[in-house]
Amino acid sequence: MVRAPGLLAALLGLGLGLALALRRAGAADCGALGPAERLAFAPAAKTRWLAPRVRAPGPLDPLYGTVRRFLSMVQLNPFPTELIKALLNEPSSVKADEVVRYEAGYVVCAVITGLYLLVVPAAGLCFCCCRCRRPCGGRVKMEHKTMACERGTLMAFLLLTTLVLLIGVVTAFVTNQRTHEQMGPSAKALPETLLSLRGLVSDVPQELQAVAQQFSLPQEQVLEELDGVHGSIGNTIHTQLQSTVYEVLASVLSLGQALQVSVDHLRALNATSVELQEGQQALAPAVQGHRERLLALLQEPSCQGCAEALDRAHALELGADFNQVPSVDDALHRLKGVPEANFSSMVQEENSTFNALPALATLQTADVIRELKKVVAQQPRELRTLVEAFPGWEAASRWSRALEEMEQCSRPYLKEVQRYEKYRWMVGCLLCSVVLLVVVCNLLGLSLGIWGLCNREDPSHSEAKGKAGARFLMVGVGFSFLFAAPLILLVFATFLLGGNVQTLVCRSWESGELYEFADTPGSLPSSMNLSQLLGLKKNLSVFLAYKQCKQGAALWTVLQLNDSYDLEKHLDISQYTAKLQQELQKLKVDVKNLDLLSPAARQDLEALQSSGLESIHYPGFLVEIQKPVVNISVEKLAQELEGLAQTQGNTVLGQQLQKEAQGLRKLHQEKLLLQQRLVAKLNLSVHALASSAPLLQPETSDVLDRVTHLKGELPTWATRILKNESECFLTREMGYFSQYVAWVREEVTQRITTCQPLSTALDNGRVILCDMVADPWNAFWFCLGWCAFFLIPSVIFAVKTSRYFHPIRKRLSASSSEDTQPFHIPRVTSLKL
Repeated sequence: MVRAPGLLAALLGLGLGLALALRRAGAADCGALGPAERLAFAPAAKTRWLAPRVRAPGPLDPLYGTVRRFLSMVQLNPFPTELIKALLNEPSSVKADEVVRYEAGYVVCAVITGLYLLVVPAAGLCFCCCRCRRPCGGRVKMEHKTMACERGTLMAFLLLTTLVLLIGVVTAFVTNQRTHEQMGPSAKALPETLLSLRGLVSDVPQELQAVAQQFSLPQEQVLEELDGVHGSIGNTIHTQLQSTVYEVLASVLSLGQALQVSVDHLRALNATSVELQEGQQALAPAVQGHRERLLALLQEPSCQGCAEALDRAHALELGADFNQVPSVDDALHRLKGVPEANFSSMVQEENSTFNALPALATLQTADVIRELKKVVAQQPRELRTLVEAFPGWEAASRWSRALEEMEQCSRPYLKEVQRYEKYRWMVGCLLCSVVLLVVVCNLLGLSLGIWGLCNREDPSHSEAKGKAGARFLMVGVGFSFLFAAPLILLVFATFLLGGNVQTLVCRSWESGELYEFADTPGSLPSSMNLSQLLGLKKNLSVFLAYKQCKQGAALWTVLQLNDSYDLEKHLDISQYTAKLQQELQKLKVDVKNLDLLSPAARQDLEALQSSGLESIHYPGFLVEIQKPVVNISVEKLAQELEGLAQTQGNTVLGQQLQKEAQGLRKLHQEKLLLQQRLVAKLNLSVHALASSAPLLQPETSDVLDRVTHLKGELPTWATRILKNESECFLTREMGYFSQYVAWVREEVTQRITTCQPLSTALDNGRVILCDMVADPWNAFWFCLGWCAFFLIPSVIFAVKTSRYFHPIRKRLSASSSEDTQPFHIPRVTSLKL
């Protein structure tokens, strides 16, 4: 009844600890097995997977966005469904006024272009005629107060306009080159895309066969891991049980050591008590004799200053009585011959037995593993029919022919597009160079003119720099007038083509209006009907098919062929895995040869349990141990007697006191010190036993109960761990087959028989046409048009500014009524441009 709570707590802790360990092992990481490794399957349809094209973000994106917003303002009309329908089905029925009405924004831009073509060259012609006949506006006639302000303002506006032109022409150069670079790869991408699509339905049976053959990958992996599962199972059982077994064996070893220490202390205690009792018997007469002699000497009348020593002599008698200590004979009798077992060797042997568990498991599971390999080597019957049951594809040849025709027809047109693009690029570079030349002339003219103005007050200064600056400005004006017409014509031609592509095709393509138009009955001619081209009995929604393909739907889903082929039926390998599970249940591991505690060790612990060590009256020992062997310090008394002997007037008495002092010192050295050492030794053993004995019996009972409980539960726990490990192994191996099934499903539905390349091809087409070609194309004419329209203020400011760079009369005009002052012109003052 005393040890029931401790036993209950120990068993509860042991069971709970192992249960938690088993639960963690089963639910968390399945011990040493871990999850299934990733298998590397060879792709069966790698060549038909189209990579999506995306234009990388760049510094020109804000410019592209600005151009799109500008084109949205130019073309405000929605997608012309009826107009395109009429154009595709009956081109002769299309009316010009409908086209003009739809293209109203472009017509307005054409009018602006026409005005530019009329006004700018005409203004340039008039300016040339005026400059040839007389120097109209060629120089400033006289100097006045506001001239510096006017000149500075004009130069600032000319510089600002020139910088705007410089930005425009640099961007035009960049976008022109970008358009040229994108045109070649974009033109090559179309045939490559069509070629990839042609292989969409080619060689499907052969690829399915290749998919089915790769079932050997999980089989080989499982067979390889079965070779190591022998030790894995044993290692897992060992790992899961080692904390509990090692803890119990450590407790046994610790208790065995405590048993040895306690028996040693008990024997030392008994032996020391006997020695103390014998020493006390020899010490008592000697102390009594010294006491009586000292009392006689110190009480003599002639003894001077002996009162204090007399008091000490009265106290000279034994303190502790070791005959009063309790007897330990009963406990010694019960522990006679204990310990009989060598606990250290026994624990080491049990550890070795437990550590040999993996090797034992390998031997016990070899036959079952051999049968498992035979089951794994078989191929599921469902996979063998994966290729045989796949339906024929009636529309495959039509699909392939249509793509082949599109590919062959596109190549000549793409070559022509590339050739004309080269001409456009050359013309664009030429006109951009002209605009850049105007910018250079303006900057040189401004630089030389400002240089000339800064040195004009110097009498030795020449007016050549100012004149050169004015000439450069006029050269820039001449280039502006000369190339304005071809510049605006190129802008309008590229604008008309690129703008319509953006507003009519790209905008409706991105919003999905093109797909809706294709799905509208009667919109497309019969030769362009996708359902008829594929030979389908039902009309196919292009937009719905595009969405399904983009989501990764299989072709048989998009083309409504699901009823003819059930893929999941051929991927069902449940019967195959059931056989594996059935074989795994036959695994058995026997751990009954693990004893944990030998019979001799158990007898030793049972003897300790019934020894009564805890019932010994240790306070009785402590009471005597705490008393001194002699009530006073013999050394101090001897020292005091020596002092008295030297101070006595009676020589005989002094010699007798000196003799007693020597006798006391001899008594202290020969007997008292020995007794004190024995008391210290006894004290050590008593305290050791008093502190450990109350804990030994419950600890011994706890260890015996834990060993008994663990010995009985080890087979059950090992079986449970083995079952859990078998399930984990099955889960791991099924992970390989699950990978294969998932890979087959993905390969068949998303690559071999997927229509995602169709949606990717459409998306790539939009990216190529709109993002990679139309955007830089439109940005080019936008920047070039920017330059064309800013040439007008550049011409005006250049003509106005050049007047101030010529030599002028030094006349100050304060107001309209003031008289002019005489002046001197040191150099030539007449110059005509």
